[in-house]
Amino acid sequence: MNFEKKVLSNGLRIILVPSAGVESATTLVMVGAGSRFENAENSGVSHFLEHMAFKGTKSRPTAREIATLIDGIGAESNAFTGKEMTGYYIKSASEHVPLALDILSNMLMESLFKEEEIEREKGVIVEEINLYNDTPMRNIGNVYERLLYGDTPMGRDIAGEKDTVTSFNRDVFIRYMQSLYSAHNMVVVVAGNFDKKKILSEIQERFSGLKKFDIAPKEKVQDQQSGPLVSLIKKTTDQAHFALGTRTVGLDNEADRYPLSILASILGGGMSSRLFYEVRERRGLSYYVRTNTDEYTDVGYLATFVGADPKRLEEAIKVVRDEYRKILIETEITENEVKKAKEYSKGHFVLSLEDSQTVAVLYAMQEILEGNVETPEQIIQKIEQVNIGDVKRVTKQYMDTENLSLAVIGNFENKSQFENLLK
Repeated sequence: MNFEKKVLSNGLRIILVPSAGVESATTLVMVGAGSRFENAENSGVSHFLEHMAFKGTKSRPTAREIATLIDGIGAESNAFTGKEMTGYYIKSASEHVPLALDILSNMLMESLFKEEEIEREKGVIVEEINLYNDTPMRNIGNVYERLLYGDTPMGRDIAGEKDTVTSFNRDVFIRYMQSLYSAHNMVVVVAGNFDKKKILSEIQERFSGLKKFDIAPKEKVQDQQSGPLVSLIKKTTDQAHFALGTRTVGLDNEADRYPLSILASILGGGMSSRLFYEVRERRGLSYYVRTNTDEYTDVGYLATFVGADPKRLEEAIKVVRDEYRKILIETEITENEVKKAKEYSKGHFVLSLEDSQTVAVLYAMQEILEGNVETPEQIIQKIEQVNIGDVKRVTKQYMDTENLSLAVIGNFENKSQFENLLK
């Protein structure tokens, strides 16, 4: 999957990923701005800002006008916020890519941030926070990261807290954009079927006016742990949820992150994985069980997520804990397991690339977070190069069963019962 990269004089990066086999394209703008760059007073501003981008610009003053224009071409539009990046995209028929670029450039350069729109959107954000809190399967990841990173920008929820987001005014958004939304901290990606020469010209015309300035630094993570950690969120639900895992590496450690992803697949990457079999098939403890790695630029973790009957939650935790301990035995991991996990990883990756949106996000995230772009073929090659020795090495190095972290959401009174499980 070939791509072309250009850099404008203001530092804006452009990545074009053509594909002749489709009739659509995804136009994406990604910014190196997310909740990791916030503080206690403006926690949630990154996420709130991407909501406000659709609420009116100088050229299109109302949210309805923007929505009507997007709906009128049958396009899909949305935005998403992470801890280290924010993305805005429009997926449309190929002929409408110039309009998508125009709308997105307006959002980034001409947003009005009307006070009345901010006040209305506060209610929307609060309800989104309520949704996350009332959906433990989604919220357990937030609880787990809070446990790992504490009351810091990396540990706080991306959506923010109700008391912070309801205090925001127009100046908060302006100051935040002026600290991070520099041209050189952005990338524009177009993936799909389009005329490269025409679209490059369109991007240059619409985004050359973006200003370049020094951006705010991110806070360094204190990624240390001595002994097991447990966090319990008491909530009355029919199903309890937990995340059990260990600290690993960030995107800056390529030598280890690929073998770690294979290890995660062996543990809980599919229906034939160890934990799926032990937790669900053999014992009937859970409907869902999965293990995955998650990497930020400089830190990461491997964790298993499970939802189970509260009466059998301790049993489910013990099974995951014991499988973690078991896989540390030198002879446990086999060549066949590594081979199957590699094929599983490659297969899911290839299937995801059938969507131009996924392709655009892949290229944008690499450029923003790593400053380097690899093609899917190169990524697949790196997965293929992982061998059993690599997997055993990272297992021994990072599967620290003496320093596990456990987050639990359920109707439990005391976390000591869970602390005892990790001793």
